[in-house]
Amino acid sequence: MILGLFLLISIFSTTLAQGPTLVLLDNQVIRETHSIFFKSLQERGYTLTFKIADDASLVLSKYGEHLYKHLIIFAPAVEEFGGMLNVETITQFIDDGGNVLIAGSSVTGDVLRELASECGFEVDEEGTYVIDHLNYDITDQGQHTKLVIPSDLLIDAPVIVGAKKNTAPLLYQGTGILADAENPLVLPLLTADSTAYSYNPDQLIKEYPHASGKDTVLIAALQARNNARVVFSGSIAFFSDEYFESAVKKAHGGLEAAKSGNQAAATAVSQWVFKEHGQLRVKSVKHHKVGETEPPQAYTIMDDVVSESKVRD
Repeated sequence: MILGLFLLISIFSTTLAQGPTLVLLDNQVIRETHSIFFKSLQERGYTLTFKIADDASLVLSKYGEHLYKHLIIFAPAVEEFGGMLNVETITQFIDDGGNVLIAGSSVTGDVLRELASECGFEVDEEGTYVIDHLNYDITDQGQHTKLVIPSDLLIDAPVIVGAKKNTAPLLYQGTGILADAENPLVLPLLTADSTAYSYNPDQLIKEYPHASGKDTVLIAALQARNNARVVFSGSIAFFSDEYFESAVKKAHGGLEAAKSGNQAAATAVSQWVFKEHGQLRVKSVKHHKVGETEPPQAYTIMDDVVSESKVRD
């Protein structure tokens, strides 16, 4: 388990958040179907390196130094990472301060579920979707898995998810997540409605669902003691061009919008997980003895000291 002291706002010296980012994909098609999201990152200064998740050349570090500052895993179906990557090396990357954004789906494999577990998230079994027979989009194909999620089910934390009052309804299709309620480091960023549950839509319900109601987490986050951040979405479609640009209309009336709020929410979440937002940066530090204005060469025991720090977001 990755341990850490929960902080929504962390303090760092003035360094740029953006940096080299490894993007792992199931296939190169995802690079095209999610191009708006990737382009947004590039326009914000990220250098993206795209690799297939089971590429034999994958490596996160060389000679004890990490090659990347951030990791994106848009490879729900991966069964085993290639090269030098595995759950242990990725958790070590997080322990060393790296930030990770992961998107699963109804076909989330064992390796991603294991990684999620290390971060305090429990992802439902392969083949499962979050189902809601009351809150699905009119374009749903009949299994009630393409859900319309009101923005008020986003966490009340604008620094992470943006101003939810100004966010249009969201589209979601994917699996459900249970967040460790005993872990103060874990945050449910987006939850399902009270009528939702996570199950395989092709099977009769013979046992209680893995998650139900508002305990069904759709997007979860972790901030570790070392200020590393991890976000796990049960839906890779949430970040897709299709969902970014799609209109929203709930089948039974009520919620609708000319464009979903997915792009706004995904942008805000990516800004948080990659530390563009939610950090206090130290601008300057001054210190001196009481009654003086300049710092001495050294302090001695019992000196009364004045210390002043200026910070900014």
